[in-house]
Amino acid sequence: MLLARLFKAFIHTGSITLIGPKGDCHVCAGEPGPQVAIRLHDPALQRKILLNPTMTVGEAYMDGTLTIEEGTLYDFLDICTLNIEHLFDLPYYGLIDSVARLSRGFTQLNPMSRSKQNVAHHYDLSDTLYDLFLDTDRKYSCAYFTYPDQPLEDAQTAKKRHIAAKLLLKPGQRVLDIGCGWGGLALYLASMADVHVTGITLSEEQLKIARERAAKAGLTDRVNFELRDYRELDGHFDRIVSVGMFEHVGVPQYPIFFAKIHDLLAPDGVALLHSIGRSDGPGSTNPWLKKYIFPGGYSPALSEVLQVVEKKTCSSPISKSCGFIMLKP
Repeated sequence: MLLARLFKAFIHTGSITLIGPKGDCHVCAGEPGPQVAIRLHDPALQRKILLNPTMTVGEAYMDGTLTIEEGTLYDFLDICTLNIEHLFDLPYYGLIDSVARLSRGFTQLNPMSRSKQNVAHHYDLSDTLYDLFLDTDRKYSCAYFTYPDQPLEDAQTAKKRHIAAKLLLKPGQRVLDIGCGWGGLALYLASMADVHVTGITLSEEQLKIARERAAKAGLTDRVNFELRDYRELDGHFDRIVSVGMFEHVGVPQYPIFFAKIHDLLAPDGVALLHSIGRSDGPGSTNPWLKKYIFPGGYSPALSEVLQVVEKKTCSSPISKSCGFIMLKP
């Protein structure tokens, strides 16, 4: 099986047993690690995976032509993550990766019209879906676990508390929440620190729920949610916070994003940006994620962010503070 030869070439950690459509088995193993067995049900799938593994494997699992026979999907993804760099060491797949990196300027070009479409693709979905895996506050980013086995609800509250402390909030301040989601952080800051918060989102479903929550909490006098793109904003804010939205900006828009934050932030203001980050340097978004989950999305490397911040926020004599929380996926 040609696919088995490929797996044996790039799997250095863990073990994958490939079971072909006719029941033939091939063990592809490296150093001790996770173990899994997968079955290919379609004879044509082997060729498709060989040509484009990073897209085809996910689609095959979705349509059932690839199933997990032993172990779990998590085990399979763990093995793939541990070994993906070795896949791109192979000439053909290294070339595909290089082309993806070179073309990312186009795929991550997010003008306002496309940004709204991308956000709608992911966030304007049924409430039932998000109820399955989010906490009741609907914080859609990693929580801040302060002790083992901490419940998700508590960890998300700890995260909001941590962010509020870093913002150094004072009563009466104007706060901007870029990418406010379903409104949890904005409502928390307004209720705990007596500040006035403007939350912006491009998701109509998020906006509807956020406004309903503000009314129910009696905070409509201190929290205002708007369907706005960050590029449309003007005025000044004492504090700016953005949690889990920067992944939707795209590298070509980084200069615009940070220039806008600089213009909106008061002279003695504080901005806090929370983003997922990649630890292996600049790259490109997995094609399956780009197509099905986050069109236009990208998790940045720190090196891609800091050089833009220096150019866009440090050219002025006005002193402003901008903090980053970058998290490894």
